[in-house]
Amino acid sequence: MPKKVKVGLIGCGNISKAYFTGCKRYDILDLVACADLEFARAEAKAAEYGVRACTVDELLADPEIEIIINLTIPQAHTPLNERILRAGKHAYVEKPFALDVAEAKRVLALARRKGLLVGGAPDTFLGGGGQTAKQLLEDGVIGRPVAATAYCMGRGHESWHPAPEFYYKKGGGPMFDMGPYYLTALVNLFGPVERVSGSTKASFPTRTITSQPLNGKKVKVEVPTHYAGTAEFANGVIATLIMSFDTWPGAPMPRIEVFGSEGTMLVPDPNTFTGPVQYKRGREPDFINAELTHSEERLRGTGVADMAYSVRRRRRNFRCNGDLTTHVVEVMGAFEKAAKSGRYVTIKTKLPRPKLLPPRLPDNILDA
Repeated sequence: MPKKVKVGLIGCGNISKAYFTGCKRYDILDLVACADLEFARAEAKAAEYGVRACTVDELLADPEIEIIINLTIPQAHTPLNERILRAGKHAYVEKPFALDVAEAKRVLALARRKGLLVGGAPDTFLGGGGQTAKQLLEDGVIGRPVAATAYCMGRGHESWHPAPEFYYKKGGGPMFDMGPYYLTALVNLFGPVERVSGSTKASFPTRTITSQPLNGKKVKVEVPTHYAGTAEFANGVIATLIMSFDTWPGAPMPRIEVFGSEGTMLVPDPNTFTGPVQYKRGREPDFINAELTHSEERLRGTGVADMAYSVRRRRRNFRCNGDLTTHVVEVMGAFEKAAKSGRYVTIKTKLPRPKLLPPRLPDNILDA
């Protein structure tokens, strides 16, 4: 077992609980400290999870910490990633990786100059559902993949999130909020996207928060809140996507469905690490549940653990890497560009399809 990698966390908001809990799962990670602009919030999380509270500057200066998890709001992701890298730390950031592809490439370039690793969420595709679906495709269970659909349709976050304003600013909206899960899952299955078409709109110019503590506050919508389009992959698959904060729940539909030359596969919610994965072949009437080839007992922090193995073994091929997250950022931005131009948008970033995890690994390790 490699020596543990000490980890710090910046941003003690809503999502931090998942990382405090998930990082404890992995033998290679030692999450030792947290920071937040509101120091009292860092103190509260530190007391809850048995770590050290510190300021952002103190965390960046700590010589023992090698990886910093960036859980700030999207508008702060790139500036803080750059501070982390300049401090000599590897950076792992919540989604989206950046607000646009130019920002993402700037972070990648800085990481390369510093000889450091950078990457980020989502890591859910490393769970039992995503990895089993990938294994089934590689085994040819439904033949050659031909097409896919991906749907994430809801009414937005203002009814439940304690601070939902940023979801309606640049870096928010359904594509930059939920799109990373769906597009990363699709890239995991099919490899890189080559071109995108799209239509977008914002159905409601303002949103009224009904959650606490901001109940009654109106938020101006500054980004599209409904996206529809296609993503054409280098392997020939054409995927149809709808991402929306403008719709009420409708009839049940698969989150992701893959249509192959010999059958059809239902891929589970890419915002989870679990199954089931279902498939049927030809004209068979019913889907059957596939036996999961990989552990579904994964949690957020899985991508951080994969980065930590690369830190210890001095390699750059961890799966939630900056090339993958940058590619997803470019694809997400391309839907709105296509909508505005009325033309296809060609994707310029390239990457190999993420490598399949070894099957049957225990849920506390990621490397055979």
